[in-house]
Amino acid sequence: MKKIKLDEPNQNIYNFHKKDDYAFKIKKGLDKDIVTEISRQKNEPKWMLEIRLKALELYYKLDIPTWGPDLSELDMNNIATYVKPNTDIKASWDDVPTDIKDTFDKLGIPQAEHEYLAGVGAQYDSEVVYHSIKQELLQQGVIYTDIDSAIKEYPDIVRQYFSRCVPLSDHKFIALHYAVFSGGSFVYVPKGVKLEMPLQSYYRLNSPESGQFEHTLIIVDEGASLHFIEGCSAPKYSKINLHAGCVELFVKDNAYLRYSTIENWSKNMLNLNTKKAIIDKNAQVDWVSGSFGSKISMLYPMSILKGDNARTEYTGISFAGAGQNLDTGFKAVHLGRNTSSVINARSISKSGGISTYRSLVSILPTAQGAQCSVSCDGLMLDDISRSDTIPVNNIETNDITFSHEAKVGKISDSAIFYLMSRGLSEEDARALIVRGFANPISKELPMEYAVEMNRLINLELKGGIG
Repeated sequence: MKKIKLDEPNQNIYNFHKKDDYAFKIKKGLDKDIVTEISRQKNEPKWMLEIRLKALELYYKLDIPTWGPDLSELDMNNIATYVKPNTDIKASWDDVPTDIKDTFDKLGIPQAEHEYLAGVGAQYDSEVVYHSIKQELLQQGVIYTDIDSAIKEYPDIVRQYFSRCVPLSDHKFIALHYAVFSGGSFVYVPKGVKLEMPLQSYYRLNSPESGQFEHTLIIVDEGASLHFIEGCSAPKYSKINLHAGCVELFVKDNAYLRYSTIENWSKNMLNLNTKKAIIDKNAQVDWVSGSFGSKISMLYPMSILKGDNARTEYTGISFAGAGQNLDTGFKAVHLGRNTSSVINARSISKSGGISTYRSLVSILPTAQGAQCSVSCDGLMLDDISRSDTIPVNNIETNDITFSHEAKVGKISDSAIFYLMSRGLSEEDARALIVRGFANPISKELPMEYAVEMNRLINLELKGGIG
């Protein structure tokens, strides 16, 4: 069968550049003076500077992980870890500088806020430039603000939870994160409050040879519920950019949190993100994750099922094209009795891209009655791509139910032929099959974000992201 050629267009709706215009950009590199200057620029309390400096010490002591993709291309001497845009945080889009507002207009963020979001945060390079929340949520005691404001306005809550889910010593790049973090979101949902509409934070990295290190801290109190959506993008540059964010989620007894992410970084980005949740008694966290773009991704969200009857579900998809190595997966740690985890991961690779599913399921002796189901499927669109599954299952009690299924395959020529016989072009037939493969993930997203994910898949099939 004739193979179609997927050309690489230079631009798309995400890959547009704005002038590298900023109020302050720190010198490239990483040392004590740089970390101290970041803290000074942000006018932080002493206790936060102490955390940053402790993290910097750990960064120098910890080794770069060698079990995954090759990270030798990363040189911190070529990365600026803090870029302050030419504005402070605004509560109205009208007050955001035109060039920055134009960026988020093109990404559809103001429209999304108006139509189906209860609150929005928008970060540009290292600082949040816009933040809003509906008045009725404030009246219910919901807190949704940027993390820098939360450190000053709610120091007792932040100090109680900050770095308690993801410790500074977790790995080298989380130590880097804590040393230079800037921006991100803080959410507190009081007991019994159930948000009907999602909150969303969007992160846009514009400055070349820089890093973005946002920190997200969410506490969903007893009996409360929340859907939080995270979006990320960046234009393509010729040199490496770095993303090393951190997400800490605390979900209390009988509470519920859905955390949805659509990441479409440009293909000069190293995406080394860390996300963890601690889930208490009878609580549930659902993860929905779409990983597109980036040159290298190492992303493995983790649920710690601490309380009895705690539950978690992960639904994720990654799409690796030419020059990409997307190493993604999920980690579930069962501590409480009768805990449950369901993992459904799918990966797609084309044009020599590498997709790897890497997981850890740990069921400890205290987790009698635990249940776990793992399913990971890989789809290769040609003969030069690669798809691997690397599961690790550590089971320390017999009183459990566990299943694991993995399969990797190619698009069937007969399926392509059948669809073409019904009037579709070969390109449309392939796209239909790929969208069908991704459907279990897209159907878990709100309608508008499912459309967004299908648009990203179409762009990837045409070689159009970054």
